[in-house]
Amino acid sequence: MFELLHKKINEIISLTDEEFNYCRTAFTPRKLRKRQYLLQEGDVGKYQAFVEKGLLRSYKIDDKGVEHILQFAPEGWWVADLYSFFTDEPSSFNIEALEDSEVLLINKSSWDMLLQNVPKFERYFRVLLQNNLVATQRRLMGSLSETAEEKYLKYTQTYPDCMQRVPQHMIASYLGITRETLSRIRKQLSEKK
Repeated sequence: MFELLHKKINEIISLTDEEFNYCRTAFTPRKLRKRQYLLQEGDVGKYQAFVEKGLLRSYKIDDKGVEHILQFAPEGWWVADLYSFFTDEPSSFNIEALEDSEVLLINKSSWDMLLQNVPKFERYFRVLLQNNLVATQRRLMGSLSETAEEKYLKYTQTYPDCMQRVPQHMIASYLGITRETLSRIRKQLSEKK
């Protein structure tokens, strides 16, 4: 079950077999059924989750009952409410499985121990956090300045494996547009081909 995690870690740092075996002890495998929550708003985010199989989403429902999707997490991606994870404050997000999924969970004490005992993981998680910050800034700027079509095209580049796996209303929520606008964009793009 740790094959994909091993592959993704090796894309950033090189580990010995002994170091990776130690890493495995820091994680707890968990299976989630479709629609099962990994985290619910108001609970403390006790884990960071690496997706070995399946697809999750992180989202918030605003005061008007409108859903806002922050992230999709397919295989090989991490998902968590990092603010809640690092501060022990209640989460403002929900994290839910969109498919039957298998995740590897790491809690804060295991994460700290891993960083302390295998210093290479400091670099690994620093690179992940840097990439997350850059992606978040780009997404924020895109939401402020890009057209709906440009947002959709970026979505198709960011999540190419999710096009058939995510319902259209969720893609629209992620993009911050209506379902009707998304349908119109998809139709226009298919006519251009």
